[in-house]
Amino acid sequence: MRGEVLSHLQSMGFLCGTLLPEVGGGASVGIGAARRKYVRPQHARPLGAESARSFTRCFRAPVRDHRAAGTDHRLGGCFLHPEAAAAGLLCLGSGTRVHARRECVMRLGSGTFAAGCVVIEVLGVALFLRGFFPAPVRSFSGTEHHAEPPAPEPSAGATSNWTNRPPPLFSKVVIMLIDGLRDDFVFGSKGVKFMPYTTYLVEKGASHSFVAEARPPTVTMPRVKALMTGSLPGFIDVVRNLNSPALLEDNVITQAWASGRRIIFYGDETWVKLFPRHFVEYDGTTSFFVSDHTEVDDNVTRHLDTVLKRGDWDVLILHYLGLDHIGHVSGPHSPGIGRKLGEMDSILMRVHTSLLAQEREMPLPSLLVLCGDHGMAERGGHGASSVEEVNTALLLISSAFERKPGDIRRPQHIQQTDVAPTLAIGLGLPIPKHSVGCLLLPVVAARAMREQLRLLHLNAVQLSRLLQENVPSYKREPGFEQFQMSERLHANWVRLYLEDSRSEVLLSLGSKVRRQYSDALRTLSRSLSTQGAHYDVYSMVVGAVVVLEVLALLLLGVPQVLGAAAELDVPLSSPVSCLLFYLALLLLGAVHVIVCTSAESSCYFCSLAWPAAAAVLALVSALLCAVVSALTRTLVGGELPKRSPARSGSRWSEGDLLFLLGTLGHAASLGSSSFVEEEHQTWYFLINTLCLALGHDICRRCFPGDDGDREGGFAGVAPTRPDKSPRHDLLGLDQRRKGQSSLDTLRGREKWMVLASPWLVLSCCRLLRSLNHTGVQWAHRPDLGHWLASPDHRAELSVLAALCLLAIFALAHRRCSPVSRVAMALGLLGVYCYRAATGHLLLPWQQDSKGISKGIIEARFVYVFVLGLLFTGTKDLLKSRVIAADRARQPAGLWDLHGGLVLLAALLVRPHNLPVLLCSLLVQAVMTSKPPALRHLPFMCFEKISA
Repeated sequence: MRGEVLSHLQSMGFLCGTLLPEVGGGASVGIGAARRKYVRPQHARPLGAESARSFTRCFRAPVRDHRAAGTDHRLGGCFLHPEAAAAGLLCLGSGTRVHARRECVMRLGSGTFAAGCVVIEVLGVALFLRGFFPAPVRSFSGTEHHAEPPAPEPSAGATSNWTNRPPPLFSKVVIMLIDGLRDDFVFGSKGVKFMPYTTYLVEKGASHSFVAEARPPTVTMPRVKALMTGSLPGFIDVVRNLNSPALLEDNVITQAWASGRRIIFYGDETWVKLFPRHFVEYDGTTSFFVSDHTEVDDNVTRHLDTVLKRGDWDVLILHYLGLDHIGHVSGPHSPGIGRKLGEMDSILMRVHTSLLAQEREMPLPSLLVLCGDHGMAERGGHGASSVEEVNTALLLISSAFERKPGDIRRPQHIQQTDVAPTLAIGLGLPIPKHSVGCLLLPVVAARAMREQLRLLHLNAVQLSRLLQENVPSYKREPGFEQFQMSERLHANWVRLYLEDSRSEVLLSLGSKVRRQYSDALRTLSRSLSTQGAHYDVYSMVVGAVVVLEVLALLLLGVPQVLGAAAELDVPLSSPVSCLLFYLALLLLGAVHVIVCTSAESSCYFCSLAWPAAAAVLALVSALLCAVVSALTRTLVGGELPKRSPARSGSRWSEGDLLFLLGTLGHAASLGSSSFVEEEHQTWYFLINTLCLALGHDICRRCFPGDDGDREGGFAGVAPTRPDKSPRHDLLGLDQRRKGQSSLDTLRGREKWMVLASPWLVLSCCRLLRSLNHTGVQWAHRPDLGHWLASPDHRAELSVLAALCLLAIFALAHRRCSPVSRVAMALGLLGVYCYRAATGHLLLPWQQDSKGISKGIIEARFVYVFVLGLLFTGTKDLLKSRVIAADRARQPAGLWDLHGGLVLLAALLVRPHNLPVLLCSLLVQAVMTSKPPALRHLPFMCFEKISA
């Protein structure tokens, strides 16, 4: 049998055809266990594809060569026919012994490879996000919304009779929440000017004022949760802000509802979504239409007179959105802010006077809470961590806070989470289980000393239990030690009080205990807040490693997956790969054991079961082996893309370095929260660098010094392959290059337009950069937008807005239908009239804002034309899809849709930001112009990336 097989080989011509000078007169061939010496034939025939396939079927162990077909394959001086090379065969040279062995290779199709990468990538991202968004501080004692018995009063050997929950301090509570009410709107110059009644209460009335600091994210739903639960919402709550689910955590509203309190709510519908079953009467208003700052508050105020006269309620909540809407549209320095603050001041006066009139018939005083959920940035938005966004006003008004003559109470800085325990104690309710806030001591300062210490002790017990359940090393925390010391001092004070309640030592000792409790509460709250914001670094590192390994494998495997075969070979039984896998797994296992045994705080990855953790570590090791194998095959196997002779001297061109370093630098900048807040600075630098590089390259290509400059430009066409082998044009770039006009064919005006294009884009970017200072670090600095938005420069802003609207019409109407042009012209005129009606711009025939509307009619007028343009464009587009004869309507329909969106953007942006829209349209016009001025630039950038 062995002789038959080898005779078949000789008859098929598999032995060497072109050998080096004969050494020894023969060739020794070894395949498996068969080894024999044969004489070289006189004339060896070329190998055909059918013969190659026969050889493959016979031995079932093809030796694969990943090099491209059409090249010389030599082993020991032997020539192999290209067809045989394509079949994966090697030729044997004189005096050479080659043992063909079977290699275990897993072949993955492009779809399987992509699906596997996506699944592993999702796993890595989920693990990273689990570390970046750690589990919040939670209490696991008892069941949700079912309060435990209150902790008894500490006593040193004596029997205390204070074991029940303290009674409520107030009979009625009104919470007036003004969205976007930052602290200087009440305690600053704007409060003195526009809120005289509130200023009187702050300076001379029966009130306590505070500056409440809100933790990021400073958006409405997380802030409402913090006010009612006392916990620290995470950034994941930003996703839920638009569609808030029912709040399942323990909170003040649920405790009040469970105790039989009647709660009425009017305002933002976020409360209705968070507490769907808790209000006996409610009227929710939507916060989606930010241009509406009138009706959204009128729908709240219209219920006031009726509900204040009834008195059949215990808690009344009013949430006003108008101030926040004005900030979003016009900023914190617009004229509408002052008018809205005056309106809120009058509403506060109505509520306060009504509560004072009803207190004569009540055994306990009422409490009026004026607060904001978040602040307002200098640009009018919110959500970040700037001082203007996190500092909010908090004013507690009650007849129980009467002050003596000469008593000056300055606003104190507190945390927004302190509101929840204060409201709970004021209503006689249990403090929410997950609260990290502290009782505001001025609220109970007028009560008896024993009652003050009792309330402080309840708050301290709740925080200490929360610390024990969330911090493993809680005994070493300073706050816990201070709490134990305070409790011992409190017990001694109670024992002295029960022995002699009139002792003079009680007052001084009680003040000391109260101060000790206050310090312990602050320290405990700070420790819990730090724990809630603690990043799980270990889980983040493991997730990031998985993501980076998958990305590296994608980059190295794309040339094979996108090739003609559309498949990827992964070696499984390579000794080097197996050794690397086991070493990596052992090393990662040792690191895992060290981290999990030495970490003082709990890590999510360490809390996983050992089979799951071992599977993740094995996955990381396997990905590392795959990346190393692919990288080795790329570097050693000669799979790097070959360059033209013009570029042989430089492996990386300027364009390659620019795109590579820019991408890596921007990706690295996103690893820090500070760089994320200032991300625009990175984009400014990259865009300017790109424009300068493109401008320099276009100048060099338009005025070449020699042929080398013409061929090796930054954005030139990719060079042809030296081997003239066919290239798979997966993205159709070759056809686009053929249709792309060369810069050498441009003459006169067209050439100068191409030369001026990058510099025009650079000028627009520089103008827009000076218009608005964004981010956190420099947002407070004056810029051109501040100067234009100030009331003293309305005339200049009006002229600029008019010119911008005319230019926008000139750029956007060119390819629209005649009817659409008229609609766009009337719509842009309505935009100017709307801004004039709201007081931002001036009309030529009217120099002041008296006697004009609030902009509702003008806005509706513009929306009619926006909907008309969108409807017309959609109709033409659908008609061109259905009727083949109306294909010409498709471009017109698209441009009508574009015009409608431009008109909508002109209506929504602030007047001083109209140059932003204008510059965007100008760059778009240059890119789509004929001759194709700037169209070369983005196409060449894309061509450079894809080459």
